[in-house]
Amino acid sequence: MFYDTHSYREPLEPMRDDRTHALVNILPRESKRLIAKGVLAMPEVERVLKQGWFVISRGITPSYILEELTGQEFDTANCTAGIITEGRMASVLEEDRLGPWVFKDGQLDETPAPQALSEFTAYDVSIKGANAVDSEGNIGVFAADKAGGTVGGIWPTLTARGAHWVAPVSLERLIPSVIEAAKHCGNHLWDYTMGQSAGFMPVVNAQVITEIQALELLTGVTATHVGSGGVAGSEGAVMLALEGDHDTVLKAFELVESIKGEPQFDSPRLVPYVREPEATPPAR
Repeated sequence: MFYDTHSYREPLEPMRDDRTHALVNILPRESKRLIAKGVLAMPEVERVLKQGWFVISRGITPSYILEELTGQEFDTANCTAGIITEGRMASVLEEDRLGPWVFKDGQLDETPAPQALSEFTAYDVSIKGANAVDSEGNIGVFAADKAGGTVGGIWPTLTARGAHWVAPVSLERLIPSVIEAAKHCGNHLWDYTMGQSAGFMPVVNAQVITEIQALELLTGVTATHVGSGGVAGSEGAVMLALEGDHDTVLKAFELVESIKGEPQFDSPRLVPYVREPEATPPAR
């Protein structure tokens, strides 16, 4: 479900022509920085950073939250296990992987993530990104692990206890339906893949923060997704229409301007991919 930001949005003038309007273009790496800032503005996150457990799972977008929270730079490319890069699905070499990260009362803690999760209450927060989001706010996460990876490990506890699963995910990953996609995936289903095989884990109860929720949390502007894509370095860009009073729109526009130029990082070292020899698929 998309995080409810209606109470943060400044009231719109009754007449469309009386509002201030802006169009912004946000590249994927800039989106990650913006979304990270938005996540840390959530009241649930602000509260748990004063008292409680805050666990950041591996993931490229979650690593930006880690940077915003600590003020330190991290080896972003290695802050994940699975990654889509060089035109294929892949895995970062195990010895290079960083994370997950556990915070207790706002301080980085050495408690292993599974132990921290076992102590979660309904007020604690887990951060886990996604590979897909649909218009209903459902998310999908690719999992090469046969037991569902991080999702398989955290979903039962977070759901049973009513804890907060916060999913930072860009609108560049918008698909028609997460539920429909899940019906067609499975890491033992594929006969051919471009890179590593992966299943698809659908999650319907995460609190989703996209560029829209981030901007509304941080500035009060009303944001609408109006376009995506680009070429020659602008692939994956998200276009948003911003509306509101002059000061609110200007604040949002200047926030987006402040994250322009977010640097790109190089691909990490990957687990070697060996294409399986073609064989006759088993009878179905």
